[in-house]
Amino acid sequence: MGTFVRFEQVCKTYRMGEVEIEALRDATFSVAKGELCVIVGPSGAGKTTLLNILGGMDTLTSGQVFLGMEEISAYSAKQLTAYRRHDIGFVFQFYNLVPNLTALENVELASQICKNPLNAEEVLRSVGLEHRLANFPAQLSGGEQQRVAIARALAKNPKLLLCDEPTGALDYATGKSILKLLQIMSRREGMTVVIITHNTALTAMADRIIHVKNGTVTSVRINDNPAPVEEIEW
Repeated sequence: MGTFVRFEQVCKTYRMGEVEIEALRDATFSVAKGELCVIVGPSGAGKTTLLNILGGMDTLTSGQVFLGMEEISAYSAKQLTAYRRHDIGFVFQFYNLVPNLTALENVELASQICKNPLNAEEVLRSVGLEHRLANFPAQLSGGEQQRVAIARALAKNPKLLLCDEPTGALDYATGKSILKLLQIMSRREGMTVVIITHNTALTAMADRIIHVKNGTVTSVRINDNPAPVEEIEW
C-alpha cells in the first residue's frame, strides 16, 4: 500500500500570554493506506495535538501535512470545514451523541452532511446494533453508545478514521470488542485507522506504531505480524 498520511517536520506552538508552549516539534512520519496505526505516548506527549492537526481541527505552526496527494496544512478555513465533513471520521473517548435522537437518527445526522454516505441502518447492523436502532443514548450501555459513535463515523464513508482514546471510558471486555471492530474495519474494508492512546499494550494490534514523547516522534515501527485483539492483555 502507498503512503496515505504524511507529516513533514510539523511544529505546533501555543502562546499563552507571553509564554510559548511547544506541543509538537519536527514531527515526521507516514501511514500507508489501509493500515491500522497506533500512536502511543504518555499524557501531555502531543498525541491529541497531532490528531487534531490531522483531523483539520487545529492548524500547525510550521511543516506540512498531506492526506493522499492533498496538502491539508495549506487549506483555508472553508476547505478545512469541507475536509472534516467529507473526508474524516472521528471517534472520541466520550461519545458526543445527541441525547434526544435515537441511535439510528444519530447516525443519519452524520450521513446527511457528507457526499457519499453509507446506509445508516446497515452500518448499525455491521456494528451489532440492529436491535438498538430505536433506542435513545440513555437506554444504551457505554459500549453500545461507543458503537453508535463508531457507526456515525463510518456512515460518513470517510477516507480516514481517527480515534482518540476510544476505549478509555469502557470496561475491559467492552473495550476489547470496540478495538476488534476497529481492527475488522481496517482489515475487511481497507479503511485507514489511526488510534491514539497512552496504553502501550494496544500497539500489539497495530500495523504501524508511532511513539510520541515531549512533543517529538521518537520512533516509528512497522509490525509485520499484528496480533488479533483477542490475544491482547492489558
